[in-house]
Amino acid sequence: MPTDDKADFEEAASAGQTRLRRAAGPWASVPGPVARRLRMPVTGMEAEFNVFLDGLEIDPRAFWGRPTGFIDVPMLRREKSSFQLPTGGAVYFDRGVIEVVTPVIELAPGCSARVVRNLWEQIAFVRRELSKWEKRSGRHIRLKAYSTHYNVSFERSRAHQNGERNVHRLAHLLAHIIPVPVAVVGTNRRSTGVGVRPRGDRIEITADFTPDPGLMIATATVVIGIVREVMTWPSYDVSLLDRRPIPTVEGVVPGKHTTRKGWLTKDFHFPQSPFTSDMDAPIWKVRGGHGLLSLRDIALRTAWYFRRSIRRYADPFSFRMLFSILKGGAPSLLELDDRPSAYEDVGRLCRWGMVLPALRGFETRRRPSTARQVVWNVGTLDDFIAAREKERAEFVSQRRRRRRAPTAAQARPEASALGKSAAASVPKIEAGMGGDLETVRPRPSPARPRPRPAEEATLRPGNGAGRPAPAPPSGVVRRRAPAAERRQRERRRRQDPVPFPDRRLSRSAYEQVFLKLVAGERLRIGRETYTPIGMKGWYHAVFRRDSDGHERLLTIDQLLRKMKDWQV
Repeated sequence: MPTDDKADFEEAASAGQTRLRRAAGPWASVPGPVARRLRMPVTGMEAEFNVFLDGLEIDPRAFWGRPTGFIDVPMLRREKSSFQLPTGGAVYFDRGVIEVVTPVIELAPGCSARVVRNLWEQIAFVRRELSKWEKRSGRHIRLKAYSTHYNVSFERSRAHQNGERNVHRLAHLLAHIIPVPVAVVGTNRRSTGVGVRPRGDRIEITADFTPDPGLMIATATVVIGIVREVMTWPSYDVSLLDRRPIPTVEGVVPGKHTTRKGWLTKDFHFPQSPFTSDMDAPIWKVRGGHGLLSLRDIALRTAWYFRRSIRRYADPFSFRMLFSILKGGAPSLLELDDRPSAYEDVGRLCRWGMVLPALRGFETRRRPSTARQVVWNVGTLDDFIAAREKERAEFVSQRRRRRRAPTAAQARPEASALGKSAAASVPKIEAGMGGDLETVRPRPSPARPRPRPAEEATLRPGNGAGRPAPAPPSGVVRRRAPAAERRQRERRRRQDPVPFPDRRLSRSAYEQVFLKLVAGERLRIGRETYTPIGMKGWYHAVFRRDSDGHERLLTIDQLLRKMKDWQV
């Protein structure tokens, strides 16, 4: 064994002798002398599902106790009641939901497609085990989509963080940039918000689950690209957005996240809901004096600003698909009449390798149907909009009461001298503090057709992926093409969605390590062989020596250097 490897393994073995504190979740690092961080920056995803038994929602922890209640194949044990799946990820019960998690996947070209494919592999495995349990018990189980979390590692150690650049200020800055692109690409008409949470050594973006794998890949692509680029900025102050051509809706200030620390930009933080409005209508006033833009234009300009970072972590197919959605060549879920029914039965109505029927037959210029779809256990879209408007009214009422009540900042002259702009850039914001909602624009009718006005479109596919169109000379008015000619160009430009071509999508290095771990293969170290028996977080594996049962702790990076020493 090389000297450096031997030293690493001896250090890990000595750390394995000490009693390790129980980690606080599947992403938590193990304390002690063992490496607390991976050598490569990584990404990972989580998905949560509500469980319905014979049509009634249940708490899976109260019903099964742990995932072994319905999974009858051998699995590696992790912290608490979580288990490592044979597909490389993990499953556990969390606050009344089933949660599946991918292993860490290093950031590299194609990583966004790899992590989404891996997530759907975990979903497919859990769905198969639930189907087997159905046959044994004679009951019916379905998984209803709840949320998706996109995780991107943040390598800057706490010792090197300061008041201008730390993970909390980074999350606050991202909460101003990322909600609109994520909403356009990955959410649906019944979504309510997009969140950003600082999690120590990573940033976590929370949003609704996206039932179409292709749209989920596009969402992961834009998330990873934006987060990694913003991490390199010299400061994480929100005032930087005033000096960069990144359009953000004027007056929108994120509120506190409903779970853990972080920020959540809800629909009522906007002048009107971006999820139920016409995404091609130029009705959004953006900061910096850019005039009125449509939701699609805001998302496209934002993604185009970060295009180099997005391309760095995407494969060509994912990159083209993302900008096809942002330019209107491929449909978004926000363009459908309602949330697709695939949300209600994940693993059956949607799975890896398929395109949602609602997206496959979508026509960008069709007039929306006046009939309202009734989603299982939810009701019509009109009922949903009415409930959200009631919550918006309560939010506005609370905000007005806060404005009338004197605050501690108003009592201190030095604090009030900072002005509204400085106060808006402070990361710690009171819950529910949104923009000026007193001038709420009237909501456009959902049944209205959604043409994209040519005179308002500043980004045209004919000029390349998101390249700004040159402004016409002064006094010159562009001639709009005849309607028949425009429709012919649109048909030629539009592409039907296709499943992701993953035949050439290889496995990441860390994926291969996890697949070795869950396969039950033995690892040879010197003259001894070791069998994996468990996981500590995502960075460390527990091995038992076959000769005497002695246990030792090894990092994923150490295992990556020993890939040729595994034995079947």
